[in-house]
Amino acid sequence: MIKEGDVVKIDIGMRYKSLYTDTARTVIVGRVDKNVAKLVKVTEKALRVGIKQVRAGHKVSHTSKAIEKFVEKHGFGIVRDLVGHGVGYKVHEPPEIPNFWVEGFPDTVLQEGMVIAIEPMINLGTWRVKIQSDGWTIVTEDGKPSAHFEHTLIVGKRGAEVVT
Repeated sequence: MIKEGDVVKIDIGMRYKSLYTDTARTVIVGRVDKNVAKLVKVTEKALRVGIKQVRAGHKVSHTSKAIEKFVEKHGFGIVRDLVGHGVGYKVHEPPEIPNFWVEGFPDTVLQEGMVIAIEPMINLGTWRVKIQSDGWTIVTEDGKPSAHFEHTLIVGKRGAEVVT
């Protein structure tokens, strides 16, 4: 049951005529602590920061580093076990698009017409997450709130077209 003060994530991978999109939003139910409200706002803004880096010829690292820099200045944890990705004939395809950067990651150059999903997942506490016994539900390891926003994008010459 959803109740006052909950932080609810809605994540939809949808197929239409054999092609997929992926989108997510986080909503606050009623009133929450100011730090939780800030977490949700920062996560949504991190998605916009990442989208601004998407254009043909840019590398995945442009997006990853921009999101990481923006989020870290607010002191939140960036989930490292789940990342953005390509989208198309499957809901999850290459390339992986992390919300942080570590040297040695594959640094794909974005090509015009590629379809990708950028999805910052940001935690109030640690970046660590765990999967519940149902094999599906993912929660923060420390039990603190998390926020998640996602859009499917088509890479263009001068930027990204948001299709979700």
